[in-house]
Amino acid sequence: MTRSLKNPKKAKRKNKGSKKGDGSSSSTIPSAPAKVWQPGVDKLEDGEELQCDPSAYNYLHAFHIGWPCLSFDIVRDTLGLVRTEFPHTVYFMAGTQAEKASWNSIGIFKVSNISGKRRELVPKSETDDTEMDSDNSDSEDDSDDEDPDSSKSPILQLRKVSHEGCINRIRSMSQNPHICASWADTGYVQVWDFKSHLNALAELETQGVQGVASVFNQDPLAKYKHQDEGYALDWSPVDPGMLASGDCKNCIYLWKPTSAAAWNVDKMNTAHKASVEDLQWSPTEPNVFASCSVDGSIAIWDTRLGKSPVTSFKAHNADVNVISWNRLASCMLASGSDDGTFSIRDLRLLKDGDSVVAHFEYHKHPITSIEWSPHEASSLAVSSSDNQLTIWDLSLEKDEEEEAEFKAQTKEQVKAPEDLPPQLLFIHQGQKDLKELHWHTQIPGMIVSTAADGFNILMPSNIQTTLPSEGA
Repeated sequence: MTRSLKNPKKAKRKNKGSKKGDGSSSSTIPSAPAKVWQPGVDKLEDGEELQCDPSAYNYLHAFHIGWPCLSFDIVRDTLGLVRTEFPHTVYFMAGTQAEKASWNSIGIFKVSNISGKRRELVPKSETDDTEMDSDNSDSEDDSDDEDPDSSKSPILQLRKVSHEGCINRIRSMSQNPHICASWADTGYVQVWDFKSHLNALAELETQGVQGVASVFNQDPLAKYKHQDEGYALDWSPVDPGMLASGDCKNCIYLWKPTSAAAWNVDKMNTAHKASVEDLQWSPTEPNVFASCSVDGSIAIWDTRLGKSPVTSFKAHNADVNVISWNRLASCMLASGSDDGTFSIRDLRLLKDGDSVVAHFEYHKHPITSIEWSPHEASSLAVSSSDNQLTIWDLSLEKDEEEEAEFKAQTKEQVKAPEDLPPQLLFIHQGQKDLKELHWHTQIPGMIVSTAADGFNILMPSNIQTTLPSEGA
């Protein structure tokens, strides 16, 4: 387990970016091809630091809401199902990890005026005959970077609801996004209705209004105390109001709604030999969910068939910290382990014994979050305690001809290491002690992550903003 932030201090913003150590301007053109800096492999010399290359992103913004947040969720909104044009507005719910239990709160907040630019994946070729034209083009590109709205910073508007104890995990119900469940280190799972706060944020004007309103006191709709604290929590995407929670005492509880504001909580049979770390409902079956544990196993449950799992199998040689069920290819389940590895399984192959279709050992520290893209069935994002957020596309394979053609187009401006997996699309760094990430289901290509030093909103320039895959 690699979850809790012990005695966290107030978050501080960090500078991020490419390798620079001689004090020269970031606009200096290198005389030799730039080298990809590999975390955990390459070392920084004295006086060197990493700085962000803004051309790698269509958008990148860092912010914090006071105390660090171990968990958050992106709230589904009514601004459009597929939004590809800047500026963007995003709604969140997050739970704090304050120094004192009484200082904690759930933050309901809106970030608006998220402005950025789409960039070319391959730079335009230049020749001597068009040198003057390319100079003009460069100046035009520079001016394009300075978007008319870029002078207006993103606007954060926040409302807080008091919460006793640190929040280990928080989840918004997809069918009714104002309904939220929180897992506290006090052992309580609570269900809240934040409709009034979301409505108030939606009605607020965004013209320079920032800051925090007073902390609201509010009673939860429902609460249930486990024997111990926990982290596993998930709403069913198929059956509205169905909730599952798992704790550090190996126990899983099923929450069945009896009305819009009441639930019956029923304990399932013990299937794991250690703490239940994560839960994921099936994206297609209303009665099926998966659980993972510190004992290294994953269990598949069908509530129609009783209180015991349908099957259970050894998934990793260390704690299984997180799992993610692919909502576009429901036979695929991803899992991340404490040893830094993550695996992809085809659940149709479970009966044959070996269901692993992909296994990666790129990260060297515990996997803290993993999530499939809601817009591309073969893509997923992973965060690790090595302070890296990586994006992968499992459909990619090494192609010598395509690689040679790309190198010719880019004139080998970047020298990439030979041992990087071809499925690795992007590496994001700069956050300290990454804890959780989520793709935005309505804004293709947008990822949000939380860490000890705050939040990042990022849109890598090499992630295509396509429409949802067929059948999404």
